Amino acid sequence: MAELSASADLSAAPVRRGINPVWLAAPGVLFLIVFMVLPMGQIFNLSVHEPAGELTWRFMEKAMSPGLYARVLGMTFSVSLQVTLWCILLGYPLALWLARIEGRRQRLAAFCILLPFWTSALIKNFSWMVLLGRTGFIAGLAEKIGIAPDALLYSNTTVVFAMAHTMMPLAVITMLPALQQVDARLLQASATLGATSGQGFWTVMLPLSMRGISAAGLLTFVASLGFFITPSLLGGPKQTMLGQLIIMQINQLQNWQQGAALAVVLLVSALVAVFVFDQVFGISSVAAGSGAAPRRHDHPIRRFGIWLSEGLGRISRAIGGRMSERTGRILLNTFAAVTVFVLLVPVVAFIPMAFEDSPNLFFPPQTLSMRWFHELFASSLWTSAIVRSVGIGLATAALTLVVGGLAALALVKGKSKASTAIFLLFLAPMVIPPIALAVSLFYLFAQIGLVATNLGIIIGHCVIAVPIVFVILLTTFKGYDWRLNDVSLTLGASKLQTWRKVALPLMKGGLVAGFITGFLQSFEELTVALFVGGGLKTTLPRQMWDSINLQATPVIAAASVIVLLIVLVFFAAMELAQIRRGAKKG
Repeated sequence: MAELSASADLSAAPVRRGINPVWLAAPGVLFLIVFMVLPMGQIFNLSVHEPAGELTWRFMEKAMSPGLYARVLGMTFSVSLQVTLWCILLGYPLALWLARIEGRRQRLAAFCILLPFWTSALIKNFSWMVLLGRTGFIAGLAEKIGIAPDALLYSNTTVVFAMAHTMMPLAVITMLPALQQVDARLLQASATLGATSGQGFWTVMLPLSMRGISAAGLLTFVASLGFFITPSLLGGPKQTMLGQLIIMQINQLQNWQQGAALAVVLLVSALVAVFVFDQVFGISSVAAGSGAAPRRHDHPIRRFGIWLSEGLGRISRAIGGRMSERTGRILLNTFAAVTVFVLLVPVVAFIPMAFEDSPNLFFPPQTLSMRWFHELFASSLWTSAIVRSVGIGLATAALTLVVGGLAALALVKGKSKASTAIFLLFLAPMVIPPIALAVSLFYLFAQIGLVATNLGIIIGHCVIAVPIVFVILLTTFKGYDWRLNDVSLTLGASKLQTWRKVALPLMKGGLVAGFITGFLQSFEELTVALFVGGGLKTTLPRQMWDSINLQATPVIAAASVIVLLIVLVFFAAMELAQIRRGAKKG
């Protein structure tokens, strides 16, 4: 994940005569056109036509007219903005702390921060439901200090907190590379010129890391727009978000036109956010460098940001002296420890719940038993869901590795005016709300018979996973010295031998990281499985979602432990591959 914001410069290596390697991206481009661009176009077409086929705007007008839909749209924007703000405010110090530590400590800290990210939002919200419920552990503590337990669940504060908890690791890892690229000697130079530590932060560190902050803000905001799990489980009627209405219109009311119109509104909202971001920072900031042209430095918003940071620097100098380096380090370490602890709470809490003998969920458990694990593995419904999720995850990882790998190789080795367009196309699924993609794929697959099929779910998961795998592989290929291939060929090796004995062994760490990332993206995904699975092809997240909505029992906690174990195994393998890759580079 840390490579999400790593350098992805599209300047190509010298191209040999013959077919331009950029054509290697053709399979991926065709894949995304067929399974992303075309379905989104169909959804828009559906939203402006009556069931009988006549052109109409009434569904779009209803989606944006005053009333229920306008209130829900306002709530969606309000919650998404609040989540983005909290992720930046709390995630930036955590990313700064992570950037300042090195070696094994940094890898361990990154693991603790990323584990909640790779743990399904469904599992974390289920854990919060138990902890914050009337008889929950946190509710009990709150009652002792005079806070009514009812105030902890089904409120705007709880929804914002849980969503920020889910999105903060992504914000941290997105901001981390920008902070690591800031030369520490610049702060020393500012101190030599008389700046206080606070002034140096506001006028040097913050402006230089703004690209990472802006990218984190964009990704967090766009992802938050499509949330439906958290508000469904932890929110009340007043916290209904647009994703929930889309699901209700399509799955419950079978009103495809109105559901499609709401999906279009959600997509347009995300695209407007991307457009504004691009005008100010440049879309290349999402991956820290594409072929996109840099933005003007005299943009009004940028000038305002510089003026604001300088003003805050002067205020910091006026109201505070020099904070000692030791004091600042203690405060930052304390903040990081508390934040990481809170991130891990819902991930760790459901483990003891799985060993509760009672049919009711308690934390901490009152009696210990393996009863629910036996029930889990005795159920053909649960075991088939686990096997299906693993199989779909492995297939998704393999397909995504091929599609993303060929495209990344094409941009590194090829030279074409289309490189920037290809780069942006492969990033596009990252800035489209997953529920909008799921609805559009559901509509397309219903026409070609891929609803309720494993292949349909695999294709949907691949569309969602391809951006991050593509960026990881793009960075891997950019970091490889392609002159080694020329040397190998000069010494008499064939192209196949060169790839098998030279290139692939040196790229193995990045390839493994890309494969495992694709698997984890698929294994934890619910939205596509909810629509495309059709209720017949049940993945583990879908089975857990159905069980939570019907009757929450400790079997769900037992299933969550299995999910965590699988995620830990694959995550550890990815980290090991990254360590070996770093050792080879060193």
